[in-house]
Amino acid sequence: MGKGLFRVRMKPWCWLLWGGGLLLLLLVGGRLGVELPVGGGYRRVERYPPLVYLPPVVPPPRINAGAAILVEAVSGMILYAKNEHERKAPASTTKIMTAIVALEKGNLQDVVTVSPRAARTGGSSLGLRAGERIVLGELLEGVMLRSANDGSVALAEHIGGSEQNFARLMNMKAKEIGALNTNFCNAHGLTAPNHYSTAFDLALMTRYGFSLPEFVRLVGTREEAVEWYQGTKTRQVRNTNRLLWSFAGADGVKTGTTNRAGYCLVASATRDGRRFIAVVLNSPDRWGEAARLLEYGFNNFSLKLLAKAETPAVKVAVPQGYPPEVALYPRRDLMVVLPKGKEGEGQCRVHLDPAALRLPVKAGATIGRLSFYFQGQEVDWVELYPRERIRRDFWWRRLWRRQ
Repeated sequence: MGKGLFRVRMKPWCWLLWGGGLLLLLLVGGRLGVELPVGGGYRRVERYPPLVYLPPVVPPPRINAGAAILVEAVSGMILYAKNEHERKAPASTTKIMTAIVALEKGNLQDVVTVSPRAARTGGSSLGLRAGERIVLGELLEGVMLRSANDGSVALAEHIGGSEQNFARLMNMKAKEIGALNTNFCNAHGLTAPNHYSTAFDLALMTRYGFSLPEFVRLVGTREEAVEWYQGTKTRQVRNTNRLLWSFAGADGVKTGTTNRAGYCLVASATRDGRRFIAVVLNSPDRWGEAARLLEYGFNNFSLKLLAKAETPAVKVAVPQGYPPEVALYPRRDLMVVLPKGKEGEGQCRVHLDPAALRLPVKAGATIGRLSFYFQGQEVDWVELYPRERIRRDFWWRRLWRRQ
């Protein structure tokens, strides 16, 4: 045996005690301030697919921001992009992910005690003082409306045990939803050497955030009274996003400003069932440019549902199979954006995989896909699967059906 190596033999009941202790440590680690493992906590979720580019057919507005993107939130289709994968300082648009992690990992009814470190955080703030107590849900309102940096640190320390560990949770969530050009070092967005994101990634995060009802409420709220625990203090906060007052249908999301990042804005608006997300980073006119992108989306594009997850997309005959004909379902709704007046240039096609149809076929197995084409180019697609097992049919049953 090599020097320094050893083996420990344990009874089976010892292993159970050791494993139980480890599980208990993991469960309470966050509350006790123990650093959580980087590789745990979140898993990749397939129901949030990557964004999809629609071929450019309608001239977009002129955008002078360093990076920008326009996405239709329901379908995930990209209608405009400029330097969308270029890493940039995101400033307080960082708080989009801060809110997502707080909503998924925290308890909004918890009472947070403000640490001296949180109270010392510079920039925009709620004016928190060390030792003050405030309910997490109230604190999150201050973070998202007032863009409170002190509140960001306070909630990060409460949920993650430390701001550094909370940033790890933010990065894990970013990777889970496909935001692969993002790295967070803090929960507020103040300038840090390795703190960056992209217009594309911020659109992904925002689209994910809209799946959380409390996120939707927070980013769309104009004003709110933030109350400290047991009513010891109250502060009226006003959303920093001016578009909530000036743009028809505006319902989010987050501003950001630092010397390094410039003026940044992630904005959203909803009209007639269409929600567009516009991101402008380092913009000379973030309000005007975001508004022009959103209006461009509403004026030039329509939304169409091509397939529903609960409705069969097609029925196919299965030679020598039982049942002899099977319905195929899409794994998710297939929603697409079409330029107005050019709806006829889009079409759907079903592609089946002959190898996947070799009998027997398991229920839920992917055996093809439904593709959407625009101007002859495949833009988006969804897998097709049967909900029932397809077995090899008996020869006598096939003979009986021919009679």
